[in-house]
Amino acid sequence: MRLLVLGGTQFIGRHIVSAALERGHEVTLFHRGNRDPFPECDNILGDRNTTDLERLQDAWDAVIDTCGYVPRVVGLSAAHLEPRVRRYCFISSISAYASLEGLPIEDAALGQLEEETEEITGSSYGPLKALCEQVVTDAFGARGLLIRPGLVVGPFDPTDRFSYWVDRVARGGAVLAPEGAAQQTCFIDARDLAAFVIHALEADLSGAFNADGRSQSLPDVLEIMRSVSESAATMTWATGEFLLEQAVKPWAGVDSLPLWTAGDPIGTNIDKALSAGLTHRSLEDTVRDTLEWLRSREADHIWRSGISAARESALL
Repeated sequence: MRLLVLGGTQFIGRHIVSAALERGHEVTLFHRGNRDPFPECDNILGDRNTTDLERLQDAWDAVIDTCGYVPRVVGLSAAHLEPRVRRYCFISSISAYASLEGLPIEDAALGQLEEETEEITGSSYGPLKALCEQVVTDAFGARGLLIRPGLVVGPFDPTDRFSYWVDRVARGGAVLAPEGAAQQTCFIDARDLAAFVIHALEADLSGAFNADGRSQSLPDVLEIMRSVSESAATMTWATGEFLLEQAVKPWAGVDSLPLWTAGDPIGTNIDKALSAGLTHRSLEDTVRDTLEWLRSREADHIWRSGISAARESALL
């Protein structure tokens, strides 16, 4: 196939391009030129929010939109590419659902904006993704493919939500961890997501698919991290009440304990994607490869999620 990727240079898109190349597909990337990990591909530089889209005049079997967050901007791409591509694959999010209670399936209700905005916040991100999906469906109809991943992890992840724990457990010592056995978590390796995206296009699939992992307990995840890194880390389990009292944030961000949801539901029903060909590698492989990648990063990397050593020590 001839594939056009919008973005494709940072994390999820980077793995999607790698998966496409491994499968022998011809890939064109449209991006702003901040990174160029695929010089062997046709790289067209431009900003999708401008008339730079006019630089895309070829024809492709499919476009994969890895960086669409605002419906107006996605609408520009969809309108320009509709006569030029056969299928539009939009990477959405399980945050598009109105609620994750009860593991929603693909036809569950989607979130709605309380007021019109293009500002991406914790409350607007999901509804904006849902509106982006609608824009793609309006333009492409049955030629649209909507992929809704949960938390995506693995090498090149810029958010540090999973990486924080891989690094922290590998460093050993007393580790502050949330909730104990009560805390469930769910995520998918970016490479498994990428493989499913390319498989779905090869199989000419359409419609929406939840692309997530299976729910598992955080203690089990941390134990696998300890085993893979051969660490002597010991876990000190703190209650959610204590962490919230101490202004520790759940899920992501500075001064947070990532993967902790503070009681919010997590995960979706992935039966449809599993039946369509979604597969998962072992957690050991994800941890091992993430650890190897972390060790290649700059020593002065500024972490985007997690708590500092000093903060952790004080809390312990």
